[in-house]
Amino acid sequence: MHVRHGPCSKLRQDEVGARPSLKDILSHDQSRVESIHARLNPTPSVDKVGDKKVNLPARSAISLGNGNYLVSVGLGTPKKTLSLIFDTGSDLTWTQCQPCAGTCYGQQDPIFDPKTSTSYSNISCTSTTCSQLFSATGNNPRCSVGTCVYGIGYGDKSFSVGLFSKETLTIANEVFPDFKFGCGQRNQGNFGRTAGLIGLGRDPLSLISQTATKYGNYFSYCLPSKSSSTGHLTLGKAGGPATSVQFTPFDSSRLGFTFYYITIASIAVGGKQLPIGQGAFKEGMKKYPAAAASAILDTCFDFSNYTNTPISIPTVSFEFGGGVKIDLSPSGILFLVSPTVACLAFAGNGADTDIGIFGNTQQLTFEVVYDVAGGKLGFGAAGC
Repeated sequence: MHVRHGPCSKLRQDEVGARPSLKDILSHDQSRVESIHARLNPTPSVDKVGDKKVNLPARSAISLGNGNYLVSVGLGTPKKTLSLIFDTGSDLTWTQCQPCAGTCYGQQDPIFDPKTSTSYSNISCTSTTCSQLFSATGNNPRCSVGTCVYGIGYGDKSFSVGLFSKETLTIANEVFPDFKFGCGQRNQGNFGRTAGLIGLGRDPLSLISQTATKYGNYFSYCLPSKSSSTGHLTLGKAGGPATSVQFTPFDSSRLGFTFYYITIASIAVGGKQLPIGQGAFKEGMKKYPAAAASAILDTCFDFSNYTNTPISIPTVSFEFGGGVKIDLSPSGILFLVSPTVACLAFAGNGADTDIGIFGNTQQLTFEVVYDVAGGKLGFGAAGC
């Protein structure tokens, strides 16, 4: 998940006031895209069959100063509850840890203290597990007094460095002993007041791979269109998704990579399939005054005279490999940058050869299903 915001089906000022600054949001989005373009490290996937299912409430992290989405899990014995960002573009799960030998940012939850847990242990730097860190982080592990040290950096200069460790992870009522994670001692960047990050990528160290024996390399989520609403992150299949889902295959030529690749066959605006002129969306919005561009978003509109009037926007449709077609929700088309200004929620890549990203904003309200073992991604309407 790489585009951080977008709930704008209604132009509501109270939704805007709680957000991080627009400059921070768009700058982080652009940095994240550049980071993904730079990584693309080949990693194997794990195919195991599980029949369990667990549903976790997912909520916006805007109240914690971050534009991602959160779930709560338990770590340690006795367990400590932590609010962590979940990210399909990352593999290693990490959280800030005491004694914060370097720098820790302020977080809402108490910082995890491994000394208070009876199930915590460090991973040796001579173990084969330590050598797995490169594929999960893009960085070679280091060694400190016999303990494996991880380091992971993100495109916006955020980073986490600490001890590679094992601990008991609790997800709802399911317990996973010896879960491998990063116990961060030096952490800095755009994480708001969250406790860290859950990696949902393909790597063997990701949460999905480490829980595959129970959840079968299968997960889904729905991101709510409003920060005040609740979505979900569901691990496991156990009867399948609640809504009707269309599946598109993962790109088989890239299945060795940590990221999830799909094929976008076509895009249509107002029923007209691309390639069409860059002004096609503007033409469909011509009754609304244009507004100045906002950072990486260059197609913006002034709705100051329409605050009490329904806004009509062209449909935007995506067709994926396998003939799967979806219409974006209004919240996935326009991005609210002020109480009266919204922009088309699409940003160009730096080069035509760069990989495109179907981001959070476009995914809002869909049930998005990752059948990793089955090699396919699904979309279902009205997931939350």
